[in-house]
Amino acid sequence: MNLNMEFVLETLKDLMSIDSPSGYTSAVMELVEKIADDLGYGFEMTHKGNGIITLPGLDPEYVVGFCAHVDTLGLMVRSITDQGSLRFTKIGGPVLATYDSELVRVHTRDGRVYDGTVYCTKPAKHVFKESEDKRSEENLEVRLDEDVSSKQDVLDLGIQVGDYICLDPKLVITPSGFIKSRFLDDKLSVAILLGVLEYFSTNRLIPSHTVKILISTYEEVGHGMGWIPADIQELIAVDMGCIGDDLTCTEKMVSICAKDSSGPYDYDITSRLAELAKENNLNYCIDIYPYYSSDVSAALRGGQDIQGGLLGPGVFASHAYERSSIEAVENTMKLLIAYIQD
Repeated sequence: MNLNMEFVLETLKDLMSIDSPSGYTSAVMELVEKIADDLGYGFEMTHKGNGIITLPGLDPEYVVGFCAHVDTLGLMVRSITDQGSLRFTKIGGPVLATYDSELVRVHTRDGRVYDGTVYCTKPAKHVFKESEDKRSEENLEVRLDEDVSSKQDVLDLGIQVGDYICLDPKLVITPSGFIKSRFLDDKLSVAILLGVLEYFSTNRLIPSHTVKILISTYEEVGHGMGWIPADIQELIAVDMGCIGDDLTCTEKMVSICAKDSSGPYDYDITSRLAELAKENNLNYCIDIYPYYSSDVSAALRGGQDIQGGLLGPGVFASHAYERSSIEAVENTMKLLIAYIQD
């Protein structure tokens, strides 16, 4: 199985170069649409802004869906202080302790972009004894890299309440094969699914059943795949595999989730994924994720009559500065291709 890892990694770089917190995803979805078109597959956009890419199969009556989310965590301007700094509200559930001193971009509604940095309100060790206090929305703020010293100065830049604040993902791919970045959850999985599309396109393969790739834009806030096309019988989320205490997964594995905080996934799908991983000599595990919910969870809560599964590359330090590996990407892609061809 010859996988085009250069395509996957370049796609990941392109995805990471576009800011896309939940609800601010039109630009990155334009990129996804272009990639699908270049590979020769049809692309549809839902009213909500989710994407659907269809791979016609030998059996068009049975449709299997695979979903990943291109939206990320982020921040939004909550208020502007009298001193010209920005107070914010969270989009999704970031580990705020890791946001201190991070570089950001503020996107105004008229298309302007300003650089800034997240700082604690009392950041200097030599000045404030509170500099090591726990980080929260109440003691973090964004300081703009602009000559501002008042609320009016900031308003004059066109910045207002409700503007998106986007973190620099800081993508690094090391010579040893590790992939480090914010938002590997879940742009790495989107790159993986597009890499699977490239594999089928390049090798002129037709799936045994029709496949629909669904790219969601509100997963981080819980309702990414509340609606899916009615012809999908199975839906498998491709999302990050958890790493931590009491779990088996490592950054080299493809993880198959048997249960998360939303409940168990379909027994037959989970079993078949494990069988295929074993048959193909993949580095894999089956795990239970204690604090997790997926696009499949949203679809099931939305009343969709489907069988649901979940798998993904092992990702360390979720919702912080995350790390995975090329080996995990390969194992995940091989399992997806084996399932589609099964």
